[in-house]
This record gives sequence, structure tokens and C-alpha cells, in this order.
Amino acid sequence: MGYTCDPVAERVAERLGFSCHHTDPLVTFRNPFDLANGTMPVLELLVVGGAVFAFVHAWRRWRRDGDPVNISLWFASVVYLAVIEPPLYFPGWFGLEKQVGFIFSHNVFTVQFMYDRLPLYIVAFYPAISQLAYELVRALGVFARRGPLAGSVAVAFACQVFYEIFDQLGPQLKWWGWNPANKMINQPALASVPMNSMLLFASVSFGAMTYLVVRLVGGGPGRGPLAGGNVAWRTVVAGAVTPLAMIVASAPSGAFRGDDQVGIQRAVLAVELAAVWIAGLYLFADALRAARAGKAARVESSLFARTYPATYLGVLVVLWLTALPAYFASTGGVTEQGTPIGSLWYSALCAVAAAGLVLAVLRVRASEPAAEPVRS
Repeated sequence: MGYTCDPVAERVAERLGFSCHHTDPLVTFRNPFDLANGTMPVLELLVVGGAVFAFVHAWRRWRRDGDPVNISLWFASVVYLAVIEPPLYFPGWFGLEKQVGFIFSHNVFTVQFMYDRLPLYIVAFYPAISQLAYELVRALGVFARRGPLAGSVAVAFACQVFYEIFDQLGPQLKWWGWNPANKMINQPALASVPMNSMLLFASVSFGAMTYLVVRLVGGGPGRGPLAGGNVAWRTVVAGAVTPLAMIVASAPSGAFRGDDQVGIQRAVLAVELAAVWIAGLYLFADALRAARAGKAARVESSLFARTYPATYLGVLVVLWLTALPAYFASTGGVTEQGTPIGSLWYSALCAVAAAGLVLAVLRVRASEPAAEPVRS
């Protein structure tokens, strides 16, 4: 189990500009000004700062408002990370070489864990993005009006649009590298990003985890406040069970394995992604209609919901702008620096949708009178 740099991992690491040999099994620190490019410390600050902000907000929601959903979702995201990421980094450790193979490798950032495979910002990314999406959906009253299932579908859509702006940019800026030889998992792809990742990691996981958390620790008829111990074990269950939903969602496209069926897989995944978009747009349009008609549930809009999603979106848009010269100079989907490009049109579509969600929260807050918070 100590062998952590097989030939495939070594090739991907070399393309990113580092060696996966002789790495520390626990933690490695690097100079943030000596990383592969200047976008990397900016990304770290954005995501780690967002996770800290999310934690402070979640703690206040629990201790001040008596709602444990936010804090449970924050920690469930970390549990989910601990369950899902190690098998992706070291498939040989878990006997998954034939089932999944080596999929990708993160580049080295300021703080790295687990033989340089897990950057600190990735640990922070999961709770930051889950809180971002949940708070937007909660602030628009979707959970209060439509219930946990519809609210969680809306979270899956919100995660899709915010996540993919990041996901489509990362390979070009060497934030991580996909293994192009792994056609079983990394094909079909939209530009350089595997469509399986777009669906399962950017939407299904967060939607399923949110549903589990809301059902397990959220308020409901006949349920009083949960003690800390009850919140803790329910949180662990939610995070640990989430990957099962990803397995179920992957079954339709997974039924068509093989190089000769990539087109069918692409069509199936495209339909599933389209379903996420259609359901999400409908739920948010319905929330805005209810707000205009004065029928929206009165939900407290948090400082986190009003500021961090806009900050996240703004920084990612700026990082995309810095990448555009190399993007437009690319040939055959590869920049002059040898990095694969993402999908500009899909990223732009996601950015427009994300901006719409940010503005919707601000508009709903401005149009409604002050009200007591609704706990969801």
C-alpha cells in the first residue's frame, strides 16, 4: 500500500509539472508564490476562505436559530470527501484498477495531504460549494414551499452551474489533470471534462447529500431539537451514503460500456444533465413567480447567501478571462502550453445561470418585508 506512484500517475504528474515520487504520506507545505501559476493561490484563498465563512454561518444557524442543517451539511461534505476521494487517488489500494482505473491527479498547491494527492483547497471546496448552493436555494424559499426533494433537486442544479465554471477551467490552468488513457471513466467528455464527472460529482452527489441531511436532521412535524450526538451520527450517515446515489445515477450510462457505445453514453448523460437543467430552471422560475405574487415563503436571507456566491462567481469569471488568450490560441483542444481546454460555451451558460441565481436572491430580499426566519 506504500506504492503510490505507478507509471500512469507518474505520467499525469509530469504533465502537471511535479513528481509523485518521494512524497510525504501526511502533509506537505509549499510556498504559495512558487506554484505552477498565479491562479492557484487565488483559487485557494477563494475556496478555503469560503469554507471558513460557510462554517461560521453554519455554526450561527445552529446555535442562534436552532437549525442544524447547515452545520450538518458542512461536515457531511467532509465525510463524503473522505469516502469518495481516496479510491479515486489510489484505485490499487481498494482493488479498483479494473473497475475505475487511474482517473486524474490534482496539481500540488500550498498545502497537500495524502502523498500529495489531496490539496487543502479540495477539502474546503466540498463544504464551500454545498453551503453556497443550499443557501441560495433556501433563501429563495424552495425548501419551505416545495419540501426536501424539490429543494435538493434545486441544489443539484445550483451546484452544476457554479461547479462547472470551475470544472471546465481547471485542466487548462493545471489545477488538475485527467488521465486521457482511461476511456472507461473519462469518456465521453465535453471538451476536456468527463461527462460522468459533470453529472455525478457536480450535481448528483450534492443533491443526494442535501436531501439526506435535510431529512435526517431538519425540522419536521413532531420532531423537536436534536442533541449534538444525534446530529453527529446522522451527519456521518448522510455523507457516507451519498456515493450510493452516484452509483444509482451512473447505471443508465454505465449499461453501455465499450468504445463502440460512447455515443450512446454521451446521449444518456446529456439527457440526464438536461433533466437537471430543466428541473432546476423550473424550480427557480417558480420561486421568482411566487415572490412577485407575494406567495413566497418568508425565509431569512443570510449574509453568506448575499455575498459569497457573487464573490465566487466574480473571481472565477476573472480567472476565465485570464485564460481566454491561451484558450483562443489553442489548436485541437490543446493550448500552446500543452494543457487541454474546457468548454467555453457551457461555462458561459453556467455563468449566466449562476448570475441569475445570485440576482434572484438579492431581488427576493429587496422585494419582501423583514420576516422571522423559516427553519428548513
